[in-house]
Amino acid sequence: MPLPIEDYALLSDCQSAALVGRDGSIDWLCFPRYDSPSMFAALLGDKGDGRWYLAPLEGGEATRRYDGGSFVLVTRWVTSTGEVEVTDFMPHGNRRADVVRRVRGISGTVRMHESVRIRFGYGTATPWVRQLHDRTGPGIVAVAGPDAVVVRGPRLKASDHSHQADFDVHEGETVDLVLTWYPSYRDVPPPEDVDDLLAETKRWWDDWSGRIEHEGPYRDAVVRSLCVLRALTHEDTGGIAAAATTSLPEQFGGQRNWDYRYVWLRDAALTLSVLLNHGYVSVGEEWWGWLMRAIAGDPADVQIMYGLAGERDLPERTLPNLAGYQGASPVRIGNGAVDQYQADVIGEVMVALHEAREKGVRNAQHSWPSQRALMRFTEQNWRRTDSGIWEMRGRERHFTHSRVMVWAAFDRAVKAVEQFGFDGPVDRWRQLRDEVAAEIEEHGFDRSLNSYVQSYGTKRLDASLLVLPQVGYLKADDPRMLGTVEAIERELLEDGLVMRYRTEGGGDGLPPGESPFLACSFWLVEQYAASGQREKATALMDRLMTLANDVGLLSEEYDVEQRRQAGNTPQALSHLALVRAADAIEAGEAMRTR
Repeated sequence: MPLPIEDYALLSDCQSAALVGRDGSIDWLCFPRYDSPSMFAALLGDKGDGRWYLAPLEGGEATRRYDGGSFVLVTRWVTSTGEVEVTDFMPHGNRRADVVRRVRGISGTVRMHESVRIRFGYGTATPWVRQLHDRTGPGIVAVAGPDAVVVRGPRLKASDHSHQADFDVHEGETVDLVLTWYPSYRDVPPPEDVDDLLAETKRWWDDWSGRIEHEGPYRDAVVRSLCVLRALTHEDTGGIAAAATTSLPEQFGGQRNWDYRYVWLRDAALTLSVLLNHGYVSVGEEWWGWLMRAIAGDPADVQIMYGLAGERDLPERTLPNLAGYQGASPVRIGNGAVDQYQADVIGEVMVALHEAREKGVRNAQHSWPSQRALMRFTEQNWRRTDSGIWEMRGRERHFTHSRVMVWAAFDRAVKAVEQFGFDGPVDRWRQLRDEVAAEIEEHGFDRSLNSYVQSYGTKRLDASLLVLPQVGYLKADDPRMLGTVEAIERELLEDGLVMRYRTEGGGDGLPPGESPFLACSFWLVEQYAASGQREKATALMDRLMTLANDVGLLSEEYDVEQRRQAGNTPQALSHLALVRAADAIEAGEAMRTR
């Protein structure tokens, strides 16, 4: 049985990721990329689906932390016979796919238990395993189809479809366990020096996180969140994954289980914005390159999401061999939303590229021909209905948020001409921008509610309306926006946290029921701060800070009844919204004290 979602910590080498439980078990690992088939999938079933367990044989009390601004996880175990420290990390920069688990004796003698159960292909492939016979020390080699791993460390013995070892660690002693994935048609890779790997990984992360520009009261959370965004950015391609996992449920026991290991244009554009605002111009240049490759060609073919290298074919299918996280099925890989039309996406891209130019991203100057092509598509399609930011699987509608992002696309096209001197039909874009705004005011704002609404012709509310001031459609203290916030407070708060929308009768094509969406609550913090409601902003922000786990990670949602995280983890959108909220509070404080 997998642990609560908040009991997992993330390891990352900026190519892939692993989730390590508080109990010492790596229950999720995909190599060599975030979206590769898993070799450990106990997270979505049980230990029979693959895991790597390492903990004191007798159990004990464990506390854990990340080493500084890195993703080097340090867990200290206290037992009746002594203390040990386990340092888990994925080496950065060695161009291999490794997980290292270093056990160091702190005091006394602690007997450790290791159990490795490898199941490639999302638990479908039981490998052929043999003992490693060379001069580098004991280990096992596991092979199935294209995948192979070598596990080095204490001698492992076959037991109950896994390989296990018990070994003592004395005070001052260090024992290293290293797993390395490699293509099965290549030779077993040689071992590397763990001291060097650890030092280089810590140096790289400390250098990256040490450049973060933020001095507000939530600095620690901002630093960890920006590190999460970097950890989810695929270093080779520049693609930014929305999360490290698939099929962690938005509703426990329900069907809202999706694969988030891909690059959503929207989420990636928003991630780019917060990274640029904290000094990471180089990330903007990497993302620009990824974007230009991904959307190359006919703008009519632009998708809402892509694979990490810009792959377009992401068919959704279910994995019946996996029972799902604590029984929440189906387990899905791929994502059927890839075929949806979401009208807001081009607006998100236009906003992000405009910010990139303002921040001095060099390559962003060369994207204008592609943006012109996107705007031609927008001119031809701006009246279309769409599936919206929440990827509704019901009928398409005119979602107010989507219409505002169409407005933002025209607005940033106009600004590109006005501020940067690019060529384009600026008069037509101004006219269309005004037409879209007039339409939104006529059909997207309900005067009886004194609020914007989810979609034209309804009185339903939607937390995405909180984004309107963020893209400059109106000011945060505009009476229409304040009225919308009051309506959201009345209708969408659940124990003080914000629901995306009410799923009951919401037409999203799924059975009702989900938890408050964490990014939406951070959007409300940002709105409070931007409209001068400082006490409300800090009160909600302080509440949200308590929902992160012990190492600062946030999933997609929070179940207020069971008091636990829900949905895929760690979620880029939650963490980038946290950073924006903290920035807004910091900016409000600076204005107040001038």
